[in-house]
Amino acid sequence: MPLPAPLDRADAVVFDAYGTLLDVHSAVQRHAAAIGPEAPRLSETWRQKQLEYSWVLSLCGRCAPFWTLTERALDFALARHPGVDREVRASLLEAYRALDAYPEVPGTLKALRREGLKTAILSNGDTAMLDAAVTAANLQGHLDAVLSVDPAGIFKTSPRAYALAPERLGVARERIAFVSSNRWDIAGAAAYGFAPVWVNRTGQPDEYPDLAPVREIRALDGLLA
Repeated sequence: MPLPAPLDRADAVVFDAYGTLLDVHSAVQRHAAAIGPEAPRLSETWRQKQLEYSWVLSLCGRCAPFWTLTERALDFALARHPGVDREVRASLLEAYRALDAYPEVPGTLKALRREGLKTAILSNGDTAMLDAAVTAANLQGHLDAVLSVDPAGIFKTSPRAYALAPERLGVARERIAFVSSNRWDIAGAAAYGFAPVWVNRTGQPDEYPDLAPVREIRALDGLLA
């Protein structure tokens, strides 16, 4: 049976890591009892600021390790939610280095490789972060490459960041399906020339109508359906 679009025209599938393969809220969820009722809001603030810092630095022509931004974002989140005991900070950062993979991730990666497709991560995360996360989630055997944007010196959505994938994989950009749960990342991938697939896990409304995904799915295994 032929693969569904856009896999039928792809030689490689490249994934965002945080929020796509790895549940960014699992760190807070592990320590929800110690955090208390503000846990969901703390997690949302942490993630929002982590991304915001990457965008601001990129627009300023500057860069910093994504782990540094993760630490700074958590510090802001703890200050924004003063009811949370700051003693949980170290535990949260340790948990973030070993986020849970979504349950369908290993099976989907295996299935894609059985179909002869290359699989890779392209992430804003720095190399040390990604190595720790991929190892903790036991995904290293299912990926042909784990790529940090660090060599580009700028975060996604810069075209320089996306260009790392075709360069490393030896695959033309139009033959790469790019998969992300972040709609802004899908917009950047579309602008670059990938075939982007949006994993809209929580049913968010669409945006960036001029930079649309070629497909929208609710979970990663929807790629093969």
